[in-house]
Amino acid sequence: MKKIILSALTLLMGASAFNGCTSWIEEDPDSFITPDMVGDSEDAASQWVTGVYSKWVNDMFRWGYFPRVLEQDADYISGPDWLFGSFGAGNFQGTDDALALQDALWNGCYNLIGRANLAERHIRAMNNITDAVKNNAIGEVKFHKAFAYFLLVRAYGPVPVQPEVDTSDKNQPRQSVDSVYTYIINNLQDAAYMMYKNTDQAYQAGHVNAGSAAGLLAKVYATMAAAAMPAGTQITVRTGGAYDGDGDDKAYAPLRSMTFSKRAVSGYENMDSHELYTLAAQWAHDVITGEYGDYELLPYNQLWLKSSCTASEFMFSVASADGNDTYSTQVHTQYAGYLMAPGSDFIASGGWTGCTRHWYDLFEHDDYRITQGVRHRWRVNGHQDGNLGFFYPLTEEYSIMATGTNLAGERVGEPSGIYADGVSYYYNMTSECLAFTTKYSDVTNAATENADANWPFLRYADVKLIYAEAENELGHPEEAIIHLNDVRRRSNAAEASLTGNGALDTQEKMRSAIIEERAKEFACEADRRWDLIRWGIYLDAMNAIGTNEDSNGNKTRTERNLLFPIPNSEFNTNHAITENNPGWA
Repeated sequence: MKKIILSALTLLMGASAFNGCTSWIEEDPDSFITPDMVGDSEDAASQWVTGVYSKWVNDMFRWGYFPRVLEQDADYISGPDWLFGSFGAGNFQGTDDALALQDALWNGCYNLIGRANLAERHIRAMNNITDAVKNNAIGEVKFHKAFAYFLLVRAYGPVPVQPEVDTSDKNQPRQSVDSVYTYIINNLQDAAYMMYKNTDQAYQAGHVNAGSAAGLLAKVYATMAAAAMPAGTQITVRTGGAYDGDGDDKAYAPLRSMTFSKRAVSGYENMDSHELYTLAAQWAHDVITGEYGDYELLPYNQLWLKSSCTASEFMFSVASADGNDTYSTQVHTQYAGYLMAPGSDFIASGGWTGCTRHWYDLFEHDDYRITQGVRHRWRVNGHQDGNLGFFYPLTEEYSIMATGTNLAGERVGEPSGIYADGVSYYYNMTSECLAFTTKYSDVTNAATENADANWPFLRYADVKLIYAEAENELGHPEEAIIHLNDVRRRSNAAEASLTGNGALDTQEKMRSAIIEERAKEFACEADRRWDLIRWGIYLDAMNAIGTNEDSNGNKTRTERNLLFPIPNSEFNTNHAITENNPGWA
């Protein structure tokens, strides 16, 4: 058997996923994860599990298509036209780049599923390992397989479920949405009972565990439940076009509260939302009360530190090895940008993807998610010669701090705070000045294009807000607001109330507040589009912006955008699928 040499790569998971805080394999798993090389031992089981983990980075995140394919089609996200392209404008088949994004999601998930099925068969056949080790290994594999199907069914609706038995038959028909979810739920239930808890002595920090599966089950049930809610359910979103006026009179438009009526979500019509929310609440409650291990919300000033990436808040996350070409992601480059040299004040390239001004304006003034979580000062390569820099946002307060002038252009003082460094700061209304997140800034080497940023697919904060959502829909606002406020309190946001001024005193107000809280908490974590889709308000939220978007991108959408198109590569190999999703060739 080939010996696996452990090194400082990444792909284990932050207290339930794989991250850059722990060691991983030095060589490509594809070079040794084969039946003739793997024996019957704990090391062999570990190799098969490692081979499944590896697919997330080497096959899906490596080329920079993840998280773009999950992230760029949403209302509060923005970036330059060359990066967002036809995909970001809603034409998911428009260019080679858009097609590559689709292939990365579809083929990446099915490649992972194929690897997981192979791993599970070989681990089940082992006789020289304890039942606990075997069950945990199988549970880990089941979790990843379920998560891949969850990504697929949300994006494409009915999808094939690949046989778990060894078969060369590529012709697999699409299964109904409810059938796919049944398969996901069965795998996650098995995983929740088979895997170690993060409190068990045998648990290896950085792997998925029982709480990961239970937390994802809560999210799966909540996704189904929201999609199954009756058409006409009311949801208020703060949105609208980005700008008022033109030329010298161009200014950011104020947020408008717009109430949308939920549209029926295809594939979920016959599901029972009350029953599903009951199950979502049960699984989330059991995670919160410690049934599946110990979890906590980190203090905000620790949340996005690299040293925290194995903390229990990160229930399923993906990262990479610092500067490694094979096990690399573009997360740090896309969201933070890499520096010209270690310690440099200048971004060499990257830092393109950000949030809109309307997203920024959702927050209270002192919320840590904008005071600490948004970049307020930065400089790029082109700023060196003119001693220049950008500031954000364009408000009276920040204009005075950064430039000493107010929005009317009147000199009222001198630059102060972080801007009192002799640099000439300015702002423009283009994709160069967005609400850029700091979530992915703390890495081992910020001057490498392939830095080891952690990508959080599931956090404990998600479980808390899922529980709040479920309890609200089940008619228990007193319980819902406790967990909503837990998340808000962590970020220094004022606690919501069921009484008094601004009270969340109706189910619709609480529902809208929780959905908005999710938009704030999980910004730049590939969550927003899928919340809009499951709640049946995607078309309304996107079209409320239309072509009046911060970076001049197009947010206008039609019915065909509700589902991604199945890639042509699947039609070429799977003849059981003969039609694409509505509106796609």
